[in-house]
Amino acid sequence: MSTEQRERAGAQRWSGGDGGADPRPADRWATRTVEVPGALLSVTGPTADASAGLPEALFVHGLGGSSDNWTELMDELVGVVRGEALDLPGFGWSPPPVDGNLSVSGHMRAVIGYLEASGRGPVHLFGNSLGGAVAVRLAALRPDLVLSLTLISPALPELPPQHTALPTAALAVPGVPRLLRRIPADGRSVEQATDGLLDLVYGNAREIPVERRESAVAEYRRRLGLPYAMQVLVGSARGIVSAYTERGDQALWRQARRVEAPVLLVYGLRDKLVSYRSAARACAAFQDARLLVLPESGHVAMMEHPAQVGRAVRELLREVTG
Repeated sequence: MSTEQRERAGAQRWSGGDGGADPRPADRWATRTVEVPGALLSVTGPTADASAGLPEALFVHGLGGSSDNWTELMDELVGVVRGEALDLPGFGWSPPPVDGNLSVSGHMRAVIGYLEASGRGPVHLFGNSLGGAVAVRLAALRPDLVLSLTLISPALPELPPQHTALPTAALAVPGVPRLLRRIPADGRSVEQATDGLLDLVYGNAREIPVERRESAVAEYRRRLGLPYAMQVLVGSARGIVSAYTERGDQALWRQARRVEAPVLLVYGLRDKLVSYRSAARACAAFQDARLLVLPESGHVAMMEHPAQVGRAVRELLREVTG
């Protein structure tokens, strides 16, 4: 990546691009850009040195998400781990990867690149949805980088998928992205589209705080202004579908069985994208697994019930540290 590209990405990151100022709080968390092989990643971490010496943790978001998805859980774990959350290539404030590889393996290589460039591994690794699939593959292939694994509604192959997940899977169908681009981008349609997205990922979207909903609308509007946003979303959706069909050593369930690190699995009974029925298979697949079920949570339990998830994570870390 050229110096000009890095400067342009950094300028957009701090000015907010076409979407205005960056809405993320600047008191506890600060964001920087880190160059890794083939990509420039936006990474959010603590502003103070109070976390120095604590175990390292890294948080990886899901399809269409960003590092913002983790701030509530990171708040819960202040003083327990030194947590950082990154934006996968093309999401949040990270530009797309240079080679255009948006597969699960492509995203995994970006995460490995960050861990190696920063020297922060091994870490307690967290993944939600797509980030969960990335984390499983990373833990299987690079066990030296992972101390423990916390997976929140991980996108592991599920056949047949829930009918409520079919619209997301449809992103991988040729022609659908062209239809989506015809959706009018006026203020009302952006709010409606945001409400539809929140209803899809939350167990009860009516309980979302007003400020988070407003922030989600602003972020949706900002993403609409990015020329690559739909391409990244579609490419990553196709990457998940492709990972679901992989066989042999690349099969995600087979890789799950190779994970030696202790695993915390978190599922919501109201999840419309990853069915709770996957929990039994996941518990059987991982060598050292424990399960947290949240009856009122949807697909993003770390945003809906961060206190409960944080409590389970602290119990896991106590086990890991003896």
